[in-house]
Amino acid sequence: MVDALDTLLQRAEAVHGHMCAGQILGVRMALLGLKTLNIEDPLGADRKRLVTFVEIDRCATDAISMVTGCRLGKRTLKFRDWGKMAATFVDLSQDAGVRIVALETSRDLARELHPEIESKSKQQMLAYRELDDEQLFRIHRVRAHVDAADLPGYRADRAVCARCGEGINFERFEEIAGEKLCLACSHPELRYWTSQP
Repeated sequence: MVDALDTLLQRAEAVHGHMCAGQILGVRMALLGLKTLNIEDPLGADRKRLVTFVEIDRCATDAISMVTGCRLGKRTLKFRDWGKMAATFVDLSQDAGVRIVALETSRDLARELHPEIESKSKQQMLAYRELDDEQLFRIHRVRAHVDAADLPGYRADRAVCARCGEGINFERFEEIAGEKLCLACSHPELRYWTSQP
């Protein structure tokens, strides 16, 4: 596993732009998810079996995407902004999955394992390569169904928002008073932007 881990960490660093503890956790988390689901070739023969939900938009997410091949643009990577170092790997052929959470105690273990290293980041980077999966992660088998509308290749009629005139894909609209409104128009309080005069 060390050779495979080293190779994947090199690829993760190239994709992400630097190496950090989050990259190491992400690679290890993805490897554990694939192993638990018996998905051996996520970039090839098994690529249509896997959808991954990530719960944080940090370094680990890039590593998870690189290892699994799951991407937003392929509709196989789903983001839930819950601020947790966690991911759920779903085997679409079984509607079964595994949710893996990084343990908070792994930080303490890194300090205990490498007290000779002053930098907390460097302690973690070294320890996260050495610790067993059970010391790094909590694993939950889960039942996970992905709606047909969220699967890769799904086709649906395109709608146009009655208020802003922008196109809407994948039925991401609400019908209010007989009009189809995009989610930004039907819930302006959720917008991440404001219009300027």
